[in-house]
Amino acid sequence: MKKIIPLLFIFVIANGETHANADNAPQPFEVIFPEVGYKTVEAALWEFEKHFQQELKLPLRVPPISFTHHFGRFSDLDGEINDSFEMKMISDQYPENHFKIDVRPVKYNIPFDRYVSKVYQLTDGKKATYIEDPRFGFNMLVFEKEGWQYVFSIDNEAAHKVTPEILVQIANSIDY
Repeated sequence: MKKIIPLLFIFVIANGETHANADNAPQPFEVIFPEVGYKTVEAALWEFEKHFQQELKLPLRVPPISFTHHFGRFSDLDGEINDSFEMKMISDQYPENHFKIDVRPVKYNIPFDRYVSKVYQLTDGKKATYIEDPRFGFNMLVFEKEGWQYVFSIDNEAAHKVTPEILVQIANSIDY
């Protein structure tokens, strides 16, 4: 009669130990994100507005997908040129549910002209450009409003649920 030895048993014998314990579990977002400068959206927004001495309006609408966490970050890198506000909405249950808003002064905008897939018109008459390029990992809607350049990013995996038209609706909800 043949004796069957489980593969896990062989692995343990070969390595002398196992590494399947609680220390290897991924840390929760509320631990990881603050370690890299994220805080509440309100706190980051306050820092950003104080730095630029100008109000920043955020949209009233959000994508119609589930999120478990919202974080904000103000990046004060070099005085103004690369300074920006970031709001991140993520889910620890659905990794593809990842929406981000980046905002910077228009005078320091990032040019996206060569990546434009489609152009939309916002309710205020301004143009919003939609970028769908798999190299980025995100689809983006880029537009300017009240002296700010907004970049909305949605994970490519959730783009079938959060269409360009939905991103335009979110952008239009800034006018309140």
